[in-house]
Amino acid sequence: MQTLIKNGILYTMTEDKGIFQGDILVEGTKIKEVAEHISEDCLEDGDKLIEAEGYYVLPGLIDAHSHIGLFDFNVDPGVDDANEMTNPVTLSVDARFGTNPKAREFKVAYEHGITTMLLTPGSGNVFCGLPFALKTYGNNVFDMTIKSPCAVKIALGGNPKNRYGEMKRLPMTRMGIAKVLDDTFAKAKKYVEDKEQGKEVEYDPDMEALGMALRGEIPCKIHCTQYDMLTAIEIAKKYHVHFSLEHAWGATDYLDEIVESGCDICYGPIATYRSPGERRKIDVEAVKMLDDRGVNVAMITDSPILSEESLYHHVGEAVREGLAQERAVRTVTINAAKVLGVEDRLGSLEEGKDADIIVMKGKLGLDTDAMVYYTMIEGKIVYQK
Repeated sequence: MQTLIKNGILYTMTEDKGIFQGDILVEGTKIKEVAEHISEDCLEDGDKLIEAEGYYVLPGLIDAHSHIGLFDFNVDPGVDDANEMTNPVTLSVDARFGTNPKAREFKVAYEHGITTMLLTPGSGNVFCGLPFALKTYGNNVFDMTIKSPCAVKIALGGNPKNRYGEMKRLPMTRMGIAKVLDDTFAKAKKYVEDKEQGKEVEYDPDMEALGMALRGEIPCKIHCTQYDMLTAIEIAKKYHVHFSLEHAWGATDYLDEIVESGCDICYGPIATYRSPGERRKIDVEAVKMLDDRGVNVAMITDSPILSEESLYHHVGEAVREGLAQERAVRTVTINAAKVLGVEDRLGSLEEGKDADIIVMKGKLGLDTDAMVYYTMIEGKIVYQK
């Protein structure tokens, strides 16, 4: 079956094609063709035509940091399947097994054009577990999953400090967190080296998980703000792992260090209050400043901490702080796809990629009444206004 989207303003998110008025032909689950004109003669009985003149056509939006289905506020505000807070090192717990695919927020997400999310364990431990990426439409988490694991989740700062501080055990300070971080990386490094040298080692699922990051197979996703970013950069540099800084409030204090590190930034959420301590510096201008210097920046909602549709507001705030609208849209499409390691399938309108496409009335990030009229996931229209 084919679907032809005609005469839309296409945000391809590619360097060569950019934005232009044109057509997209979808065949099965993939994008077959993107061009200025595709004849309707290609359509047969049963195929679908979407007339998109005056509408904006974008790749499905991507939220690169979410906890939907792990914190299930609709079932019970006390439900927390995101944090296995029984040990500061729970590297090998898999977020898929704590995710409720029936959580209401998934429907809210795809109705607002968010077709892919990275779901991650929470930040109660120093080593929190394994995030995964999934499509937002479906009934079975394992069928919805497109990449698992996507990263090793690590958390610095107040969350693990407060959790284990209450227990009066390591790590109850930032010094303690850094020690757990360094010691665990050192242990995993030796584990990996011993295996590579053919030595007999006892199987350790936590070390296997961190070994994937040490071998460069997946990045580390490090929850941190303000000066904890320096700790993250130093440890990552020491063990030569690729990483992203999650939340990254206060990044304007460390622009040079961030740029030099080569990390990704997942910035947000931006609607948090300026409380004392870690959340004091909500510096949305960092998104433009980092983008200007070549850093791959994604905007995130941390949903359901903030609502899924607040991703629109994040894009708008980046524009308000001076980021060009097309660049801002990249933070929730191709940039986010790169963070997840799925840019070969998602994040842009290109031949051969998954047909995850949204049709919007109004410009995302500029028009406050911008609204999704169609959401397509893998060639299937899952929402129509």
